[in-house]
Formats: sequence, C-alpha cells, structure tokens
Amino acid sequence: MSKSTRAAGGAGNPAATAETGSVRIPRPRMTGPQRRSQLVDVGRGLFAVRGLDGTTIEEIAAAAGVSKPVIYEHFGSKEGLYTQVVEFEYRFLLAAINDALTEEAKPRILVERAALALLTYIEDRTDGFRILLRDAPPSQPEGAFSTLLSHVTERVEHILSGEFSRRGFGAADGAMYAQMLVGMVAMTGQWWQDSRQPDKRAVAAHLVNLAWNGLTGLKKEPELRSEP
Repeated sequence: MSKSTRAAGGAGNPAATAETGSVRIPRPRMTGPQRRSQLVDVGRGLFAVRGLDGTTIEEIAAAAGVSKPVIYEHFGSKEGLYTQVVEFEYRFLLAAINDALTEEAKPRILVERAALALLTYIEDRTDGFRILLRDAPPSQPEGAFSTLLSHVTERVEHILSGEFSRRGFGAADGAMYAQMLVGMVAMTGQWWQDSRQPDKRAVAAHLVNLAWNGLTGLKKEPELRSEP
C-alpha cells in the first residue's frame, strides 16, 4: 500500500474515521442554567434513593458526567445541591395545591381538588415526594413537608371557616379540624406512594367521602364512648 493510500484510509483521515464509526462527535457544551438543571435532576434521583447522608459528591459527579469542582462551582457543596432540590420540589407541590384551593368553588370541591393535587404530584414526581419526606435541609430545619402542610392547613382553615361558623363552631374548632383533615390527606398520600392502588381518583373520592360525610354529622360537643 502506498503512502497516499495509507493517508487516505488511515486513522488520520477524519472522513475514514467517521465511516468506521470511531469518530467522536463532541457534545454541545451546556450553558450554566442547563448544567444546574441537569445536576438538580441527577441529585434528585440519587437523594430520593439514598438520602442526603447516603449520597456522595463523587456519585453525583459520576452520574452527571462532570468533575466535583463543577458541582462546587454551582452549589457550593452537596448540601447546597440538596437544598436546591428540596426547595424546587417544595415550591412545585405548594403551587399545585395552592392552585387547587384558589379557584372559586364549594369547600367540598376544593378538598377534592387539593387531595387530587397531592396524589397527582406523588404520581408524577415520586422522587420529589420521597425527598420532601426525608432529611430536612438547613433552610427548613423543621422539615420541608411539615412546613408545606402548615401552609396548606392555614388555607384549609380559612376555606372551612364559613362552613364551621354556619354550624356554630368556634375558630379554635375550625383550626383543629383543618389540622385533622390535612393530616388525613397527607398520611394517605404517604401510604399511596408505594401501593398505587386503587387509582388516585378513587383514593381522592374515598378521602372526601370520609372527611365530608364525617363533617356533615359533626356534634358541637363530642364525647368519648369508651370512658366509663
């Protein structure tokens, strides 16, 4: 084979290399926001499975295909990335529930919408929900999910206030029942994230069935029947 033949078909010829499939096409460089978004997505998946303490910065870097300094550059630390993941999921779920409770409708319909908003979030963003239930970030030492439930409870208390006042209940009673109602929905959501049976609409219907039909028969001064 002549030198010219070798030059035309050898490794130094980009066209020949492309034909053999061995050419490496460089990936387009990510912008800063794109890289941050990618790292948040990667971190979400790892944190959901292993938690904050169980996930290493090396694992995040390897999964994202970057070096550790890139993560430090964008978030300062593993904890900084975790905080960003939690805050994003917190805002996402809070916005979904707030949207469900904002529209003008009867209280029962609003309760239905809020229950469906939570179950839909769990269905679509299971990793995010698992993270909200896990370790609290430094910005929310009391826990992201607990903080979210406090905000939702305030909204529900306001929504139910008219219904309770018409029945002669005081503001303190309304606050207490709002806690119970939100707690019931939240605990059911935690159970449903693993079972996924029955369908989310059926679960929401049963939740409202228990909550609302129970509310219609409320007594102003309930008594325990188990006491002598």
